[in-house]
Amino acid sequence: MFTNKTVVVTGASQGIGRSIAEHFLAKEAKVVGLDIQGGDLPGMDFRKCDVGNFTEVIKVFSEIHKDYGAIHILINNAGVSKFTSIWEIEEQDWDELLNTNLKSVFICSREAARYMTEDIRSIVNMASTRAFMSEPNTELYSASKGGIFALTHSLAATLSEKGIRVNSIAPGWIHTGEEELRKVDHEQHWSGRVGKPDDIARACLFLSNPENSFITGECLNIDGGMTRKMIYEH
Repeated sequence: MFTNKTVVVTGASQGIGRSIAEHFLAKEAKVVGLDIQGGDLPGMDFRKCDVGNFTEVIKVFSEIHKDYGAIHILINNAGVSKFTSIWEIEEQDWDELLNTNLKSVFICSREAARYMTEDIRSIVNMASTRAFMSEPNTELYSASKGGIFALTHSLAATLSEKGIRVNSIAPGWIHTGEEELRKVDHEQHWSGRVGKPDDIARACLFLSNPENSFITGECLNIDGGMTRKMIYEH
């Protein structure tokens, strides 16, 4: 069902974004990756773009439309994590993280929606379980991800008039690095393991599937059960 459909993935050069792109490519979709860094995934049309910049985003989506026609799916995955003491955060830190994580979701969604005119019309935003639970010194990141959660159901309401579904995913601990995990890292999850980028990519396929058209404005937690786990320190 995704054959020759145009899928735009932000933050596609590595980690979760790269896995999402790989999964859509495996379904024979035409994948356009947007990232401020370089990309080398075979089969993906990579375009350099600061997705937190209105001017660059408007331009790149117009170009994608000219090259591919209708846009079918947008995965707003781009984001940075930065955990800093509340007493050390500068205005530049706030602007940089909120622009990349939150403003990008708004402007990319708006511009993609202009060109969503065919059968599949789906937007998936990457929130986080940190939108609902916190540790100290996570204010910047939590604010951005909480904003994405709220923005998702707002966009779902507005864009329903165009037949566009908007959902979000809240990943928990997804291992994207090369460092070796400890046994306790896996065991603390009800699932018995830490998450993988593929877990999120498969969810993007599910939420983008037109057969699931009754799902919109929703947030899917993918965290091995951690946000439902009652934790006491003994």
